[in-house]
Amino acid sequence: MDNFDAALASETSRRRFLRRTALGTAGLAAAPALAQQLVDLKLPGGNAERPMTSAFPGKGSMILQRIHPPLLETPMDVFDKSVFTPNDQFFVRWHWADIPTSIDVESFRLKVFGHVNRPLSISLAQLLRLPRVEMAAVNQCSGNSRGLFQPRVAGAQWGNGAMGNAKWLGVRLRDVLDLAGVKAGAVQVRFGALDQPVVAGAPDFEKALGLDHARDGEVMIAFGMNGEQLPLLNGFPCRLIVPGWYSTYWVKMLNAIEVLPGPDDQYWMAKAYKIPATPGANVMPGQKDFPTVPINRMIPRSWMTSLPDGQVIAYEASIPVGGIAMGGDCGVAKVDVSSDGGRTWYRTTLGSDEGKYSFRRWDGRVPLRRGPNPIMVRCWNANGVAQPMKPIWNPGGFMRGNIETTTIIAA
Repeated sequence: MDNFDAALASETSRRRFLRRTALGTAGLAAAPALAQQLVDLKLPGGNAERPMTSAFPGKGSMILQRIHPPLLETPMDVFDKSVFTPNDQFFVRWHWADIPTSIDVESFRLKVFGHVNRPLSISLAQLLRLPRVEMAAVNQCSGNSRGLFQPRVAGAQWGNGAMGNAKWLGVRLRDVLDLAGVKAGAVQVRFGALDQPVVAGAPDFEKALGLDHARDGEVMIAFGMNGEQLPLLNGFPCRLIVPGWYSTYWVKMLNAIEVLPGPDDQYWMAKAYKIPATPGANVMPGQKDFPTVPINRMIPRSWMTSLPDGQVIAYEASIPVGGIAMGGDCGVAKVDVSSDGGRTWYRTTLGSDEGKYSFRRWDGRVPLRRGPNPIMVRCWNANGVAQPMKPIWNPGGFMRGNIETTTIIAA
């Protein structure tokens, strides 16, 4: 796509892009003051109101979860407009607050080193000359919907909007690794980024994938998002795309690829983002000393987006409903809806298939009764995995995937 090459090759374009995406401290500090309104995320643990803000560079109206580092949640009504989440309302999640405020596209280098034959220092111009691929894929925070866990768990109290779907443009990670020449005996590939810890001695944010996964031809290094350059807050100038896996692996502002001769034993793989090695990553609240594994593949989920929870509408015998679904690590097979607590289910019609890792639109119709109507949505993925009725629990607040309910009041 010529617009990417032209923007990176032109000095004028470079300056203009940096002005447009510069993330100044003043802009961050101003976010609460510029809050437009409060939104109630209806979190069962309370403290559910969050400000809406448009104060972050390159971002429209977002739910403000945290300023330093920036955590911005996508409002649920955004997901009703398209299966692709607009860049200016795509969720934001950083681990460290020391994020570059601008990127010099001419001096930036992506380093490939470690257990390789030819260590590389790749410019963006060189990256852009490699064969390109484009893929639709959902990027979902491991802790999306954490605020709905009962009992409440520590961590960012996200509603359901710590996710987004985009068409990612970039190059295959496999092609970059092949340029470096992976040595025999390599086991994992570790990825580093430009953001830095703000506390002395804290570990750099790094994640790792098994070598076979890294070279599967689907894992990408992306520089484009929905036909545009990556926004700075979503990882400009390039980021890792790991389709079907949670976004902790989707390293933003990627600048280092290290091939390892053994497993990654650093903090972010050995201790952080671990889930119980139990069915559904589920344990009893308070349970301790259970085995754990690093979080990995996503699971099927679905939501009604056509009406918000608690909406009062005029009574009708039946109403149209619609929303989005995702299969997790494979495609969506079917979506059913119920308005009577799960006793009766109705098949929905699926929208166009944008790829097995994408959101998919569903639309259906359900009968109503006067008063509250709990409308439930259930997705089956292509591997035959269905959303369970009962929520899971684990101390990290990871991998919520049960059937969600939106209550509509027919008056």
